[in-house]
Amino acid sequence: MFTGIVQGVAEVVAIEEKQDFRTHIVRLPQEMLPGLQLGASVAHNGCCLTVTRVDGDLVHFDLMQETLRVTNLGGIQAGDGVNVERAARFGDDIGGHAMSGHVMGLAAVTEVIESPNNRTVWFELPAGLEKYVFAKGYIGIDGISLTVGAVEGRRFCVHLIPETLNRTNIAGRKPGDRINIEIDPQTQAIVDTVERVLAQRGQVA
Repeated sequence: MFTGIVQGVAEVVAIEEKQDFRTHIVRLPQEMLPGLQLGASVAHNGCCLTVTRVDGDLVHFDLMQETLRVTNLGGIQAGDGVNVERAARFGDDIGGHAMSGHVMGLAAVTEVIESPNNRTVWFELPAGLEKYVFAKGYIGIDGISLTVGAVEGRRFCVHLIPETLNRTNIAGRKPGDRINIEIDPQTQAIVDTVERVLAQRGQVA
């Protein structure tokens, strides 16, 4: 489990390509290294990956075909930065919201609005995910736990404070970029349950 509180932006220093498979070699921030072992989970842009090798601060992660297909990690190049977070432990503060690290889809950045000390970013969701997104609800954007500011059909926005812009890679996002989306799992469970109950009763949600 993750909390959506990004611990840093890590540089992807090398990529090893194989058929329908890829290994990312990432330079993790020093504060994330103590106790890191093979098999540990580290989220990259909100996608849960497993540590396969540790060489000092260079950490290896394998990405299979499905991960490359459904997330924006397939478009990462050496030199790019990814939001990283180690898995939460029992007793840790949950500053964001519970996240699984399972990306549900890619949303496109449609508009970036600058204002003093703030930034508003609008996204367009893939068809079918909009039913899970509500104003003031939680959403995971490239692994960042954020509150939804407003919803307009398949579009939604978030409001970003300077701390979020400084600690994550969202500051560099621009219209046309694709970002990983994880819907709040509790919201998803509630919506799916209501739909199933109404369908059993012959009603339409």
